Amino acid sequence: MVHTCVVAGCRNRRTPGTTLSFYRFPRDPERKQRWIAAVNREGWVPNDGSRLCSTHFISGKQVKNPRSADYVPSVFTTAPLSPEMKEPGALEDKQEARVEAANALLFLQGQGRSAVDDQGEQQKDRKQEAAVEESASSSLSTEEDEDEDESVSDSKKGKFSQASDAPVNFDDILKALKKENQALRESVEKMSLSENSLRNDAEKVKFYTGLPNYFVLETVMWLLAPHMDSMKNVKLSKFQQLLLTLMRLRLDLRNQDLAYRFGVKVGTVTRTVHRMVNIMSSTLVPTAVFWPSRAELRKNLPAALRASHPDCAVIIDCFTVPFEEPVSWGNQQQRVLPSYQRVGTTYNVLKYLIGVAPQGVVTFVSRGVPGNVSDKSLAEGCGLLCKLLPGDVVLASRDLDIGESVAARGALFRIGGGSYPGEEIGRSEGSPAADASSEAASVQKHVERVICMVKQRYAMLTGPVESSFTTAPERTSNLSTFDKIVQVACALNNLCISAAPLE
Repeated sequence: MVHTCVVAGCRNRRTPGTTLSFYRFPRDPERKQRWIAAVNREGWVPNDGSRLCSTHFISGKQVKNPRSADYVPSVFTTAPLSPEMKEPGALEDKQEARVEAANALLFLQGQGRSAVDDQGEQQKDRKQEAAVEESASSSLSTEEDEDEDESVSDSKKGKFSQASDAPVNFDDILKALKKENQALRESVEKMSLSENSLRNDAEKVKFYTGLPNYFVLETVMWLLAPHMDSMKNVKLSKFQQLLLTLMRLRLDLRNQDLAYRFGVKVGTVTRTVHRMVNIMSSTLVPTAVFWPSRAELRKNLPAALRASHPDCAVIIDCFTVPFEEPVSWGNQQQRVLPSYQRVGTTYNVLKYLIGVAPQGVVTFVSRGVPGNVSDKSLAEGCGLLCKLLPGDVVLASRDLDIGESVAARGALFRIGGGSYPGEEIGRSEGSPAADASSEAASVQKHVERVICMVKQRYAMLTGPVESSFTTAPERTSNLSTFDKIVQVACALNNLCISAAPLE
């Protein structure tokens, strides 16, 4: 800001390269009145922008010590002008502005370096005098401290050359600033949730997505990208939409939390998750969750089943997921559902049947049904039986009572190693019955391990599920959003290098 001295007849102005200092009027009422009286402008009252230049002090600057002669300005060599005197005309102001601009340009180009150096020596001497005077007036009130900021001349603020003759190397300064800027960019990038921040950090990929490394994440992105073109979202890129959805499934973060992390609205998060789940359900699930051929099953059959059940096609079991509110099924809402006790709180549950290959990958996932539906009804009505071939063996960790339905397909149903309830009593260790019991326990642990692995990798499956994901099933697929989430979680689990083969 350009300041002009308020003393009538004084034309001093703050310009580039000037050694003059400009002081605001004191806040102390008594001292302020003495300054106004010294200026001697009838009827004039200073404002916040009023300044007094250093030429009106004997020593060339104001002093805060009341005993000093420069406590109040006293040098006024020019006769005061009348209050009616007008300010310089527009033409004169324009000429002065041009002179100021020319001086500033010369100063920036280094043409006035010698003059600046001489002024720097004067400033150094004045600094020493100021230090002595400041020590004498250190006990005064600090309410005028900001006057010091105003009294700093432009030659100090805009000083580009040092006291030595060597000029400043602006190339080195520019390189240092560029290096600092690059370091800050890398730091921000590392803290952000972007492709570059995940590319070389497998642990970060695993924590946020559940996938083993960036290569698998990139493969999933490549598979889904062509189907995301119709999604209109100017806030989030395709990668961010996928990452947001995986974080929702992996960490079970609330929509508000994700909105803060990605800098979007909660509604954007909700729409993104639902759309991405639909895309992954129609694209990723058929690719990763499929019923293998009999040749593929026999080729990699674990040794634990190779002798007893070489035609084992699938190991099945049921698991439940609690949800917050009753789910709407068709036109009626199921209000009387069994409860799932957890930490003293009662939740309703959804039930799913899962089929696991002996090699440890999920090959079948049913849609969710209310918890009051029996395991037998779920197994017979979910479509699993339609995939069986004559001669296939279906193993279960417990009795699902579907032996007749499986037999109707020409397949065999076995509990573990062929044991049935009640056969464990009276078995001796080392007997065939005991071996069958051991095999049954191994099968049960196998299925439980796979289910536990999926739930641990994608915490959203542990529940309780929000009501927005358990709405009435869609007409086209007969699957609710959460049904698709369960299938997507199983598909993503199959992509991980973490198969749990039967031991």
